[in-house]
Parts: sequence; C-alpha cells; structure tokens
Amino acid sequence: MNDGRLLIFGGTSDARLLCERLDAQGVRYRLSVATAAGRQQAAGLQGEIREGRMDAQAMAEYCRRHGIRLLADLSHPYAAVLSDTILQVQRELGIPLVRYNRPSDIDAVDNPLIYKTDSIDSACEIAMTLGQRILLTTGSKQLADYIARLPGKTVLARVLPTQEVLAQCESYGMTIDQIFALKGPFSAEFNEAFYRYCGTDVVITKESGTQGGFSEKIAPCLALGIPCIVVVRPQTRVSGDVTELQDLCGVEQYLTSRFSVC
Repeated sequence: MNDGRLLIFGGTSDARLLCERLDAQGVRYRLSVATAAGRQQAAGLQGEIREGRMDAQAMAEYCRRHGIRLLADLSHPYAAVLSDTILQVQRELGIPLVRYNRPSDIDAVDNPLIYKTDSIDSACEIAMTLGQRILLTTGSKQLADYIARLPGKTVLARVLPTQEVLAQCESYGMTIDQIFALKGPFSAEFNEAFYRYCGTDVVITKESGTQGGFSEKIAPCLALGIPCIVVVRPQTRVSGDVTELQDLCGVEQYLTSRFSVC
C-alpha cells in the first residue's frame, strides 16, 4: 500500500513538475517548502504541504513522526545548507535519499563578457570595477550581502512579487526605483528589453540551469555588450547512500518503483 512515506524537499518548478507526475500515478507524498512563495508554487498539488525551514533535529523528528521511508531533494541548486541538512538527517536515520541535480551548461559559456566566480565576495569585487548600475537576478535571500558589498553603487534587484520579499527589500533601504518584482523565468527578448529599460551596466546572476532561464539571461548580455557575473553552483556533499540524478524522469521512475500505487 502506498502510504505517503515519501518526503520531497523543494519549492522549485522542478519539484512541482515531479509532484504533478506523482499525482497522476497515484503516488502519495509530503512536500516540504521553506517559504510562502514555495507554498504558492505548490498550489493544487495533492500531497501534504509543510511550510517552514527545519534544522536537522526538527527534520529528523518530522521524519520519525510520519514514518518517512525515502527522501527526495529537489531544492534549489544554491540551497546548499538545506541539502547538507537533508544529507545529515539521511545518515542519522539510515533511509535512502535521491537528489536531483539540474543539468548545468556553465562549461559551455565562454566569452570575455562572462565572469565566473564561486562567491558573493568575489562577484561584488568584480562588479565594483565594471559599472555603476548593477542588476541582481540572484533572488532576495542574500540581497543584504550584495548591498553591503557594493557601496556607492546603484543596486537594482529583480525579485519575487511577494509581500515578504518587498518588505525585505525596503528594510535594506531600497527604493521603488531599485525594486523590480517579477516572477520568471523570462525569454531572452524580455530580458534584453528589461536590461535596456534598467540601464544596467552589469548583471549578476546564478547558474540556474534551463529551468531557471540561465541562457536567456546570458544571451542578452552578450548582445548588448553588458558584463555578466555568474556565481557558479556550490558543490554538494555526496554519500554512498545518495542516488544523484540529472534527469527528472529518472527521479520519477526511481520514486515510483519504490512506492506502489493506491
């Protein structure tokens, strides 16, 4: 009997697509999302949704309470802390973990206008030398870190259009001329028009993969001659008990093979 003892992590489009496929096959699951935006992303799914961040202790307790037998990490590629916490709990409880890694095309990006770096500090050091108006398409989670490291610059931020995120931007002293509340991903044509509208001198973005519209953010920079700084993905820890897959269909097959349909 399929008893819903599968716990999926992720408020991403990848997680939603997987859950929709599991719904179609009658596979029960629980979905853990960190924020209200993640819950909105999960609207209409049949699984039980848990909102809020969990440390390792809370996560382990949740798994024990609900008899979780399998973990699936479909969190954002940059959610390194969450992925490490999931791995810690997986080791503590001794249950299987499958992790979805979005395919990366960063190695195919090679152009003098593209600056690849592995940290916010380095990204900001580079940006400080390239222009005045700096557009962040990196989300709101680390926005304060960028602002603190870009003194004297005009920081523009494209963020999710939620009350929480907008309040966060305002708390950092950002004005309505600096905040662009939009939900992507966007086409290359939209981004090119948007970059022109913003009058941006530099774009800072993340290696978000196809689902995050990475190439569509890069191409307009090259077309317009705008430097683009890419903060590459953090390396995630691996374990012998972790199955890592880069194909969402493979993740679906892995999960459905372990849970019978009601």
